[in-house]
Amino acid sequence: MASIGVIGSGTWGTALAVLLEAKGHQVTIWSAIEKEVESLSKERRHPNLPEIVIPEAIQITGELEEAMKDKTLLVMAVPSVFVRSTASKMKPWCRKGQVIVDVAKGIEEATLMTLSQVIQDELPQADVAVLSGPSHAEEVSRGLPTTCVAGAHSRETAELIQDIFMNEVFRVYTSPDMLGIELGGSLKNVIALAAGTADGLGYGDNTKAALITRGIAEIARLGTAMGGRFETFCGLTGIGDLIVTCASMHSRNRRAGILIGQGKTMEEAMAEVHMVVEGVYSAKAALALAKKYHQSMPIVEQVNQVLFEGKPAREAVNDLMLRDKRTEVSDLSWEENL
Repeated sequence: MASIGVIGSGTWGTALAVLLEAKGHQVTIWSAIEKEVESLSKERRHPNLPEIVIPEAIQITGELEEAMKDKTLLVMAVPSVFVRSTASKMKPWCRKGQVIVDVAKGIEEATLMTLSQVIQDELPQADVAVLSGPSHAEEVSRGLPTTCVAGAHSRETAELIQDIFMNEVFRVYTSPDMLGIELGGSLKNVIALAAGTADGLGYGDNTKAALITRGIAEIARLGTAMGGRFETFCGLTGIGDLIVTCASMHSRNRRAGILIGQGKTMEEAMAEVHMVVEGVYSAKAALALAKKYHQSMPIVEQVNQVLFEGKPAREAVNDLMLRDKRTEVSDLSWEENL
């Protein structure tokens, strides 16, 4: 049995806490919001996960020291925009070699760092790892079969995470490609905004399939240019996570995109979804990375124009369709008749 602190009481942190407690681990959830600590402690239900009851054995606290002290593993489950500030608050109680598993997805706009890099920047003494994949909290909390990937700097840490999380309904693979895992998990949110926007415009399955396949091409181009492994983008944290985020109504990014396609502004869409829409925060960083590494990412470019420049969504789709003609795979050669 491990002692685990879940830093963040959103849907994903809560779902993982319930999963870990069911496996027999001792779990503490931390929230920065006093009213949330009181509500979760008393009601034992999360407002966005109404089908589950939080077991009494899970401790809920507003004290970081209590959530961190003597823990085998810490799960960083705060929204991406709060990762740096939360990691900074964790400094007094983070011991050397403390394993921290980031389960949020995003890229820090100001620095273009992945979230594990942000945590490592604030907590250099920690052993920072990631857990990612096609895994909606709503389904994990209900015990529906799910697969994820644990990425770490060492095999030992990845296998520790695998052992702690894996059960009969939550299968965990291991990988050394932390960068590829994180880029797939963050960039897919931007593509999912585009897929949702297409749904909001009333487009069909053909459009969705095009956005998913051309979207993973954009992600893989940038990811490999940055040092990620191509195989990672073909796996669970690449195409797998992209498919589920573009196709599911559990996806807050897709839902926000639908509202934008129906004519809402980005601010109105985010307010209606009632949860953090990570793709909005990753979109500018994705475009900046594309420019930095000289990679073509036309879907990401159009999403940025719709979100931040007021471009009509239908016009953005037309511009994507009417781009210059090109081949699908640039390094394939033709067999010319001699």
